[in-house]
Amino acid sequence: MKKGNEITLKIEKTEFPSKGIAHVDGLIVYSKNSYPGQLIKGKVTKKKKDYAEIKPLEIIERAEYEVDAKCPIFGRCGGCSSQTLPYNKQLELKRDEVKELFENANVETGEFLGIEGSPNQWEYRNKMEFTFGDEEKGGELTLGMHMKGSPFSIITVDQCKIVHEDFRKIIKYTLDYFRGQDLPYYRVMKREGYLRHLVVRRAAKTGEVMVNLVTTTQIDFSLDEYLEGLKALSYEGKLTSVIHTENNSFSDVVFPEKVNLLYGRDYIMEELLGLKFKISPFSFFQTNTEGAEKLYSIVREFMGDGENKVVFDLYCGTGTIGQITAPKAKKVVGIELIEEAVEAANENAKLNGLNNCEFMAGDIAKVITEVKDKPDIIILDPPRSGVHPTAMKYVIAFNVKDIIYVSCNPKSLVEDLKALTASGYKIEKTLCKDMFPNTPHCETVVKLIKQ
Repeated sequence: MKKGNEITLKIEKTEFPSKGIAHVDGLIVYSKNSYPGQLIKGKVTKKKKDYAEIKPLEIIERAEYEVDAKCPIFGRCGGCSSQTLPYNKQLELKRDEVKELFENANVETGEFLGIEGSPNQWEYRNKMEFTFGDEEKGGELTLGMHMKGSPFSIITVDQCKIVHEDFRKIIKYTLDYFRGQDLPYYRVMKREGYLRHLVVRRAAKTGEVMVNLVTTTQIDFSLDEYLEGLKALSYEGKLTSVIHTENNSFSDVVFPEKVNLLYGRDYIMEELLGLKFKISPFSFFQTNTEGAEKLYSIVREFMGDGENKVVFDLYCGTGTIGQITAPKAKKVVGIELIEEAVEAANENAKLNGLNNCEFMAGDIAKVITEVKDKPDIIILDPPRSGVHPTAMKYVIAFNVKDIIYVSCNPKSLVEDLKALTASGYKIEKTLCKDMFPNTPHCETVVKLIKQ
């Protein structure tokens, strides 16, 4: 086996995140987004002494449990990767992959409660970020997701099955309109062009829709006609906000250098477990609304009796977890790096009549040293990279009885759990919660108690 060779192999098992494993010529071979039972043809991209990696080229034989994909561009779009797996099989693999991560890291799970599925497998996402580009160099304008295995190609996703019909209408209209204007999309390498991204948010409970068109300022173009077309579309929900974001940064991310409100208000309203939340264009909010209700209910249940207790909500974002737990707490203190999210969190707390919440902006590793309150319970919901080592030192120093860790990345989770268990914490229970059907990802909630 050599780098560049094409080989055929049978996937035996998976490890997180949906990385297929096979054995060829005494080597462990990894194949991304591959599943047990599949016979795969792939190209060797990496060859080491005891393992190799391949880029899957073709599924020669499907696994016996596979079904037909619901989306017509599945396999070409770089979004969903497990649509051909029945949902119960997706859950089974995610559960086993997370459990094996714990085992391989020699980290106990405590009482392992398995995995809880998402209320909806389809049309569950409340936010999507689409990119302008072309599928083939020099081809007509496209709007959607990066193609699988081709990072510079964009495939139109106007039939995407994990978003609501209102998303699909907006994508179709936006693409048709700008194809008629003959405007160039932004080319990252050349740093030239106008059209960059389309970000759509739709509140699942209220039906409020936000459209955010992201462009450079390289061309002076009136968006009045585009706006009127958006307003004329027939929505199941309600168009509440249209925003134009100016972004001249060189990186391929949505960076709000200037935000112009074109229509309505600059936020939408959503509801979770009876509470109202104001969502601004760039604030973090769980992308699966009904799944978030289940996730936060798990956190509230793991808290147990929180009365007369001070709860620290670290990496609080717009304060959703903190506010949902507030009725069971004496006080909630939330800390978040992004100032806009903290402003929204405090505003949402007032909106919900929660007088026992205080949200603070700044680097957690620094702000946590300035807080006067002493926590009884700490809730950790960090980014994919996990808890910052400095912040972890202060978390441990607080010596609280209970810690509830909500993780979107079990790999960083197990590393942080090693630090916590080495400092005298015991893992009481672990539960996986699927928030991202048809993808390899899931949330993991862990309750730790001080021994």
